[in-house]
This record gives sequence, C-alpha cells and structure tokens, in this order.
Amino acid sequence: MFYLSLAFAFLAKGPIGWIPLLTVGLAMIFLRETPLARRFAFGRGLLLMLSIVALWGIPALIQTHGQFFVVGIGRHVIGRSLATMEGHGANSFGMYLLLLPFYFVTIFISFFPWSIKLPWLIRKLWRGRTAGIIRFRQSSLRSRFGGVGGYNGNKIDNYLIIGIAIIFIIFTLVRTKLPHYTLPAFPLLSLLLARHWVHQRTANFKAIAIVTACLWLVIALIVPPFIVRSFPAYGLFQESRDYLRPEMQFGAVDYQEPSLLWYFRSRVRGWMTPLSAASAPQFIAEGGPRFVVLPSQLAAKIFPNQPPNWKTFSTRGFNIAKGKRVDLTLVLKPE
Repeated sequence: MFYLSLAFAFLAKGPIGWIPLLTVGLAMIFLRETPLARRFAFGRGLLLMLSIVALWGIPALIQTHGQFFVVGIGRHVIGRSLATMEGHGANSFGMYLLLLPFYFVTIFISFFPWSIKLPWLIRKLWRGRTAGIIRFRQSSLRSRFGGVGGYNGNKIDNYLIIGIAIIFIIFTLVRTKLPHYTLPAFPLLSLLLARHWVHQRTANFKAIAIVTACLWLVIALIVPPFIVRSFPAYGLFQESRDYLRPEMQFGAVDYQEPSLLWYFRSRVRGWMTPLSAASAPQFIAEGGPRFVVLPSQLAAKIFPNQPPNWKTFSTRGFNIAKGKRVDLTLVLKPE
C-alpha cells in the first residue's frame, strides 16, 4: 500500500509525492532505526512504484513528444522552485527573504481551528525534549558507575516531526508560494497534536472535532457555488460555451490561472498556450478554430477591427489567487 500510494501520488502531483520516502530515510538515519529498512522492503517497493509510474509516464512522454517531462518536471517543479510563477511569490531576493516565514503564518488560518493549540503543542514538545535530554545525561552518568540507562526519545513523535519539518522546509525555500502547498504536512501535524492533546483528557475534544468537521463540510457544500460566480474564467466559459468546439486551440495573455483549464478543457481538447501581447495576433491568425483570453483593455488594442464572424465575450471577476479584480475578454475565431 505504501509504494502504491507513492506511485499514485507521483502521477497526481509529481516528485513531491515521494516526500514520504525522504521522511522514512531521514528517520532511519537520525533515529537509528535499522529494522525500518527491512520492514519497508525498499528494493522491491521502489521497483513496484517505478513500474506503475512507467505504465502511464512512458506513453505520456511518447504522446507529448517529451513535453510531459519538460513541462511537468521542468516548468512546474524546477521552474516553481527557482522562480515565481503566476505572480505567486516574490520577484526580488529581498521580498523572497521577507516571505520565508510565509507558511509559519498562514498555517494559523489553513489549520484552523486546531492551529489555536499549536503554541501549546510546541511548548509541550520542547519541554518534553529538554526533560528527555536531562534524563539521558543523568542515565549516562549512572551508566559510567555501573548503572544502566539510555534515552531514545519518543520515536513516533520524532518521525512525525521529521515529516512535518521536511515539507515546511522544502516549500519555504521554493520561490513560488501558495497557502495550500503545505497541506501534505497536515495529516502528520494532526496525528502529532492528537497524540498529546488526548492525554490532557479534554472533555470537549470530541465535541470540538465533530463541530469542526460538520462546519467545514457545510462550508465546502455551500460556499463554492456562490463564490464560483465571481471567477472570471467561469463567466467567460458560461458566455462562450455554445461556440466552443473540441478541435479548438486556445491561448491566454497575462491570465494563466488553472481555472481556465478546469472549465474550457471540458469542451476543448487543446492545451492552453501561454502568449504575450506580441504573439497573440499571430496565434489567432493561424489555421483552424481558436480563441484567446486576455485583459479587456489589451484586447481593444490588439484586436481593434475583427472580422464579422469572430465572437467576443467579456466579463469581470475576482482573481482570488492574486487578490484583485480583473476584466477579461475572450476573442474567438470560429474557423
């Protein structure tokens, strides 16, 4: 199950899905857990994992002429690590340094309401670790005089802390930043918090958990249908959907949010082509039906005199990722 999960994680999100391997490896090094190597059967497990990835990855490489690796790994993994993409992050080194604590601040919102207990958890872990070191030193002194002692610490806590730290360190160093990038750490963080909170015998722990789960479920079912109407990509799709054809190609200028793919590829087989203001006229002039999404102010300058059979759709919405309102236009060439 472990290696099957790693294979599916890679197919869903790329190399970041293999972070649990790094967690296990570091746990074996720092916790000196040699039996873990035998339990995890790394040789056979890695072979199984890579075989499953290859079943989909090799055909994907062939059909995309290598673009699966160039775009999927080169752009969305290496590119996001070394540069800011879609405006999510810092464009200067000074701002990059200022944003290093980004996830240590946003976690109090993204992990709410459990984030309220994080300061308490940190203090408890720190005091426990300090007390453990003191006991270890005392036992070491006793062992010199014939006593028996030793300190291994809480191995489960250490394993969870290693996994959490890896995720936060990796995404703290990555230049492109979004609040949800650290979500893979939340199951580990939840287990760590629950392990210590349950010993407090808090009477309302179960009630808090049930109310929180119900609250987030209600939010997930009710809020999205309301806020989706403010998405500019959703508005453009609703206006133009009757004119979209599967064979169409499409591009975008200064607006390349994933929502464009979510909506338009439900009707169009082509991939979105990132364009500039200079390349947009050449793109739409090529043969076959196609369309371009771009800021409305720019559309009026680039396409002032459109042929009678072309279609134009405009909408206003809110770009949540960048926190600003946008005015978009879709210029469609039917043939």
